[in-house]
Amino acid sequence: MSTMEWSRLLSTVRPGQKEQRPKEGRTDFNTDHDRIIFSSAFRRLQDKTQVFPLAETDYVRTRLTHSLEASNIGRTLGTLTGRRLLAERRELAECTGNTSSPISEDDFGAVVATAALAHDIGNPPFGHSGEDAIRQWFACSATGRKVIDALPEDLRADFLHFEGNAQGYRILSRLQYPDRAYGMRLTCATQGTFMKYPCEAGCMNSAHRTYKKYGLFAAERDMFAQAAAELGLIRHEDGASPCVSWARHPLAYLVEAADDISYSIADIEDGFRRGRVTYDEVFDLLSPFIRTEGDWWRRHLDAMRHPTERVEFLRAMAIGGLVHSAVDCFMEHEAKLLAGVHLEKGLTRHMALNAPFATLGKMNFSKVYQDPQVVEIEAAGFEVMDTLLNAFGGAVFRTLDGKATARDRTLLKLYPESRHAAADNLYEQMLEVTDFVSGMTDTSAVTLYKKLSGVTLAKG
Repeated sequence: MSTMEWSRLLSTVRPGQKEQRPKEGRTDFNTDHDRIIFSSAFRRLQDKTQVFPLAETDYVRTRLTHSLEASNIGRTLGTLTGRRLLAERRELAECTGNTSSPISEDDFGAVVATAALAHDIGNPPFGHSGEDAIRQWFACSATGRKVIDALPEDLRADFLHFEGNAQGYRILSRLQYPDRAYGMRLTCATQGTFMKYPCEAGCMNSAHRTYKKYGLFAAERDMFAQAAAELGLIRHEDGASPCVSWARHPLAYLVEAADDISYSIADIEDGFRRGRVTYDEVFDLLSPFIRTEGDWWRRHLDAMRHPTERVEFLRAMAIGGLVHSAVDCFMEHEAKLLAGVHLEKGLTRHMALNAPFATLGKMNFSKVYQDPQVVEIEAAGFEVMDTLLNAFGGAVFRTLDGKATARDRTLLKLYPESRHAAADNLYEQMLEVTDFVSGMTDTSAVTLYKKLSGVTLAKG
């Protein structure tokens, strides 16, 4: 049975970059981190929904703060995992991979932190409801259906199952630097670790699919295939399905765990701030995760006067317990992960603290995610996204069809000038429409919607 090797999984090769540049005190993985954090796509996450959209308070989290918190958790997960792997496998500690430096625990931490930093970079406005709105437009609107009918059958899934994860890889590998091959030119290790669902959209139509979502549009399939080959990811061979799929990079499980831990704990904290859950409920939910000797933490908690301070302390302690539980789970399943076995539902569903973690998720779903503001803004998001897609998607489609109206020609003046798709290629043109709309922040989407609807008019 084939198995993946850590010496290849931590490859620093950068597709598209012929020569290694001086490090100047940074490792290759630190450089990846910096490229992401200084990108415009990452900055836009400061105005994209986490749970409470367009929140009036400055406390609750955005996608940006969530990504930073997930990255910090990911660094700890990766570093602790790397430390244990290096301690248990002497041959790994002596391995230099494809560099002249030995593999270190910090390399594991940096790769996971970097991939976690970017894990939401492809999210459209209004979070998951924004993804649903894009899918619904292509599946149900009159113009969207015409687009789907005009596309080759093997390309339709990219739009009917529009996925923020795939949009994220498209941003990293193409859109952030559209005039440069391979975009940000991240290391293969970071690309593989980022890829939560290493398969293309066509896999969603297969009865034999491995993943519940996909991470690649057809346009970026060959680019990721190059990184996958360098990393030695196991390719799934299924004669019953023509779609391309690989086993996950093992470190992708740590990124997934960092995301799960981050949002689950943070959402209940935000829910407390919003008055959706009580302090007693927070204590009952988070105290089972605290794995420390003695009861010093209870005395420390009792000494705090303010409930908000107590919740922040509980949050920190709970994250620590969950991190160690997730690392234990990873080490328990490491051999299977290297062999390409898919761990259904990720580490947090298999770790020792699974039961209280599932209870936390149920509370978030029943109380936090049902906040009236969340539901109202999500509903409004469908209207905003539908209007923008009808306007720009319709204008692009009718222009390609030779039936553009005067309104279409006016709308396209608001469209980005730096379009690179072939003029007669409907697939690439519609990808650019979803690039444009999904790349907006919540505020910019609402502002443009109001202007197109005549609610507000720009003043000269």
